[in-house]
Amino acid sequence: MLSIIIPTYNSAAGLEKTLQRLVPPPYAREIIVVDGGSCDDTLEIARRYADQVVSCPKGRGTQLRFGAVHASGDWMLFLHSDTVLQAGWGADVCAFIAQCNASHRAGYFSFALDDDTLSARRLEKIVAWRSRVLGLPYGDQGLLISRDHYDRIGGFRDMPLMEDVDLARRIGKKNLYPLSSVAVTSAAKYQQNGYGRRVVRNATCLSLYFLGLSPHTIVKLYE
Repeated sequence: MLSIIIPTYNSAAGLEKTLQRLVPPPYAREIIVVDGGSCDDTLEIARRYADQVVSCPKGRGTQLRFGAVHASGDWMLFLHSDTVLQAGWGADVCAFIAQCNASHRAGYFSFALDDDTLSARRLEKIVAWRSRVLGLPYGDQGLLISRDHYDRIGGFRDMPLMEDVDLARRIGKKNLYPLSSVAVTSAAKYQQNGYGRRVVRNATCLSLYFLGLSPHTIVKLYE
């Protein structure tokens, strides 16, 4: 059984499109939306599609951890609310799970943006390099992991930022597997802030994290 866990916070703009790609059988057996206090139409949209809609304090790490507690599947897929999986994602997931050593590994999707600009293509190449060479796929690439492996390495931690990097480092580069399907994420935040500015900000936050600065401090810069 596959449990899909999606953290939300005022995510109405892209949530329905994300959920619509997940609901057809046979792949998604359980969809859990974990809301961090939305005041838009997020909860109304979530209740149309999700098997569970639960709430907890805002914070992606906290929300993902809370969702895992409520998940009943022996496999879990963590996904951002503005990320839409490419058609056929389910077959890719099933093929990964069927591998004999999959229970000790984790899968992630290829990153893409819903933007036709050269800036978007450049960023996609940077993300592909970071994932392949550094072993650091981010949360907007999804994360497919068995319940046993997730519990064994301690799962997501209650972090306001860098929760995906933290977990990826504990999984280990050699145990991270690139799935062939694409996860298309909204480019709105890059278009709003500018690609260059946001890429520099993200890189700065990552560097500060590796230097040992607390995520609770880094999040103030990120926001």
